[in-house]
Amino acid sequence: MVILGIDPGIERTGFGVINVDAAGVKPLDFGRIRTAKTLPFATRLRELTGDLTSIILKWRPDYAAVEELFFSKNTKTAMTVAHARGVVLELLEEHGIPVIELNPGTVKQSITGNGRADKTQVMRMIKRLLNISQPLASDDVADALAVAMCASTMTKTYAAH
Repeated sequence: MVILGIDPGIERTGFGVINVDAAGVKPLDFGRIRTAKTLPFATRLRELTGDLTSIILKWRPDYAAVEELFFSKNTKTAMTVAHARGVVLELLEEHGIPVIELNPGTVKQSITGNGRADKTQVMRMIKRLLNISQPLASDDVADALAVAMCASTMTKTYAAH
């Protein structure tokens, strides 16, 4: 089973693709989609859509997991992330990919055992759990892989029904 994990954002969207089978969990692809601040907002959303479509067509995920919006004090940032998240959800729906939405605390609890773990702890555990030796590009990438990993335990339940 192939799962696409996404940590949505407008400047940086992290993605992680994992394969889950009887042998365990294996990372297939991971990275981040970046858009330039100098571009119009609509253009940035379109670029996100195009890049994410390429990833979907390459890996044909059985499920996708998307991190829910963590509302911070900066409402402008929260609004732009919400727009990016909406584009991601619509694109997954368009491709017929079932979506699991996860809040950051649930993901952190699942990966580190601590729902309030910091970004460094999540990154360290993801690298260990997925046996990744190279540095991850950013915490967005680690978060996307963590979202996919967390969803992998949930999809087993969904697949059984």
